[in-house]
Amino acid sequence: MTTILLFGADGQLGWELQRALAPLGSVQALSRSDVDIAEPEALRAAIRAAMPRAIVNAAAYTAVDKAEADAAAAQTVNALAPGVMAEEAKAQGAWLVHYSTDYVFDGTKLGPYAETDQTRPLSVYGRSKREGELAIAAAGASHLIFRTSWVFGPHGGNFLKTILRLAREREELAVIDDKIGAPTSSELLADVTAHALAAAFGTRIDGGLYHLCAAGETSWHGYASFVVDVARKLGAELKLAPERINPIPTEQYPLPAPRPRNSRLDCGRIRRALDLDLPDWRWHVRRSLAELIRP
Repeated sequence: MTTILLFGADGQLGWELQRALAPLGSVQALSRSDVDIAEPEALRAAIRAAMPRAIVNAAAYTAVDKAEADAAAAQTVNALAPGVMAEEAKAQGAWLVHYSTDYVFDGTKLGPYAETDQTRPLSVYGRSKREGELAIAAAGASHLIFRTSWVFGPHGGNFLKTILRLAREREELAVIDDKIGAPTSSELLADVTAHALAAAFGTRIDGGLYHLCAAGETSWHGYASFVVDVARKLGAELKLAPERINPIPTEQYPLPAPRPRNSRLDCGRIRRALDLDLPDWRWHVRRSLAELIRP
């Protein structure tokens, strides 16, 4: 039986991947309590014991602001560990699936970023994720790297759930309006990953780097306003109304780590490779809110 070794099983993406990957084989789902991927030898031992046909790495250091003062930890988890996984995948003839981020770009491009565009990360987090991409490519393993943006879902912590919580607590809110991207659900990422991995097993997709996010675009302010509007229509008891969410520029909400103002990604390559449509970002936002608000 095909074995798929999943790291980061208890995260918001790992949670969805356990479901999505199950039809492809036996999923061995590992969380940090099972294997600390920051320990290279423990990581190698886990991979060698599993003898997987595919390794799926949903584990990452995602505390973007904390990483500015904790660069070593971010580097270990986001760059060193994926490199180790790729080396072991190469040795065993396995596929490696890994996730990266729009934060590898500086956000100055006027249009959506393609896979071939030059990277220029602005933060420690972005640099560590870019170095993870390079380490995987250098190892020579068969791999799929999916760069994505603004991930959310009903499981784990994310912007959507933060806005929903704040909307229950506050009557007014200020949200940045000059950063543009596509909120992308963990469910969509997991489902497309399963499609891609099935194609990889059948040699129907080329390995390499792909951009993968929902269709459409919005600002953080537009995203927050939509969340509150839909939540109210679904019956959530909120203090906050959409019109009381005030748009502000980035300069009024300084953070330790700079973010790209343009996070739009051109996903044409993955759409063509798998012959699929990517739904508008609003579709999965509604779905997640329905799950979170249901009685």
